[in-house]
Amino acid sequence: MFIGEVSKKTGLSVRAIRLYEEKGLIKPPKRQGRYRVYTQVDIEVLNLISEAKDLGVTLATLKNVIIYESGEVDWERIRRFLFEVRDQLKRDMQTIQIRIRRVERCIGAIDDCQVGLDSPPKGRD
Repeated sequence: MFIGEVSKKTGLSVRAIRLYEEKGLIKPPKRQGRYRVYTQVDIEVLNLISEAKDLGVTLATLKNVIIYESGEVDWERIRRFLFEVRDQLKRDMQTIQIRIRRVERCIGAIDDCQVGLDSPPKGRD
């Protein structure tokens, strides 16, 4: 399929697809005349790139993950990487939950202080 159709299927701009090709994230597609012809595997890799970027993975990191062995994508390497991303997100989530509990304690402390301010002063009648 041509780049316009790939753009529609992936939601990526033609410019982004060309950039990923230029950076070596997808292998250069075969050509039919002057047109690039992309495969379903190219779409899968482009979708992976899009998802990974949404998760905060940089293109430089992806460059080290998306490896072609004998012209084929090393999906097992990508799978291992995704497990690493998942594990890091879980660690990040735990850290965020700890921070949320700290903020809630601070809010509670402020609420306790305001209760004291809202009550009449002691010893002054």
